[in-house]
Amino acid sequence: MKDLVIIGWGAAGFAALIKANQLGFKPTVIGYGPIGGTCVNVGCIPSKRALRIGELYSVASRVLGERTYPDFGEAFKDVKDLVESLRKRKYEDVLASYDAEVIEGKARFVSPRAVKVNGEIIEARKFIIATGSSPKVLEIKGLREAGFWTNSEALYPDREVDSLAIIGGRAQALEFAQMYRRLGVDVAVLQRSKVLLPDWEPEVSLLAERVLSDEGVYVFTNVEVREVRRSANSKVIVTNRGEIEAEEILLATGRKPNVDLNLEAAGVELGPNGGVKVNDDLSTTNPNVYAAGDVLGEPMLESLAGYEGSIAAENALTGSRKSTNRRLAPQAIFTQPNIARVGSAEGYEVGSLESRVIWLSELPKASILGDERGLVKMTVERETKRIVSVQMVAENAGDVIAEAALAIRHGLTIDDIIEVVHPFPTVAESLRLAALSFYVDVSRLSCCV
Repeated sequence: MKDLVIIGWGAAGFAALIKANQLGFKPTVIGYGPIGGTCVNVGCIPSKRALRIGELYSVASRVLGERTYPDFGEAFKDVKDLVESLRKRKYEDVLASYDAEVIEGKARFVSPRAVKVNGEIIEARKFIIATGSSPKVLEIKGLREAGFWTNSEALYPDREVDSLAIIGGRAQALEFAQMYRRLGVDVAVLQRSKVLLPDWEPEVSLLAERVLSDEGVYVFTNVEVREVRRSANSKVIVTNRGEIEAEEILLATGRKPNVDLNLEAAGVELGPNGGVKVNDDLSTTNPNVYAAGDVLGEPMLESLAGYEGSIAAENALTGSRKSTNRRLAPQAIFTQPNIARVGSAEGYEVGSLESRVIWLSELPKASILGDERGLVKMTVERETKRIVSVQMVAENAGDVIAEAALAIRHGLTIDDIIEVVHPFPTVAESLRLAALSFYVDVSRLSCCV
């Protein structure tokens, strides 16, 4: 009988493998599909590289005063080359440097302590489910017949397109909208709710729409997609607001946990979000089975998956009960400017919190960068001044939000932020300005107060 079987070889699975070795155990890793999972193959790495290419051309266009676009085919060739390089360096080579039994195949539980893969039954004392997620495909009349892209096809397109309609209005939709627009493609975003990013602060949602509109992206909200059909050389999307025609459709309506593992045989239950149900220590309804990463459901974040994979392995192998708090995981959307957040006001009594918004036009660094679009919204406990949540739109907000995450995790107050000397001129200084705004009008401050 094995000590530990890890099902999945993405971020969570690799983190669990590494932690198991550090604890003196040799795990069995069962993986299916490209090694490295979503992030390195069809997620964070290729999408952020494509965004970076467009960003460089966008900045150059602004400086030169003439709009230029990268070569479509060359851009995605560069993306593919980087993915292949990082997959080898950070997954294949890393795997070779650790002690693990690796089996390629699909695993399914046959009992609470055994899985079957490639016709072989493997028993173990502990299991970690780290099978990730896959694109959620909506049931729209005619969509499957007409054909569509998910993030996988959009990151490795088989042809250049002139126009793209994106169904969805959250993180993935925003990133692909800016990415393809900066490749010279006409882009329309169709969102069913009243605003983009409907579960973010309203100031952020409205600014996100402005960012896309400034790029020349057509944003349509309150849209109900009723049907899709083919035309001569394009696809027609029929909505409650009329018809939209585009050469290709990208479905960016979220992802679903990969739970096709015959979990019933293991006594593992699903939660209301369709992901594996876990306790704070990442154990499931079967105490010998743990789960980590995207398979738990939202939020689906590479960094969170890696963190949870390590915690799950330690708890499973040592009997410790380290807990996780998914609400404290920072999130970032890597448009330019970035959109980022951490923390939540959920669960607080009405009137117990107060918020401030500062605009990046007050930040010298924004003026230096030539883009004053942006804001920081900070929410604190009214009595203690402890920071509860931060949401921001700013250049490099994906990096800066880590400071806010650290502050919230350790219960810091706005005074703690104010008392830290921040380097000038930086975007990070915006957090200090947001903290100061609870006491003074920051528009009446000199640069380095």
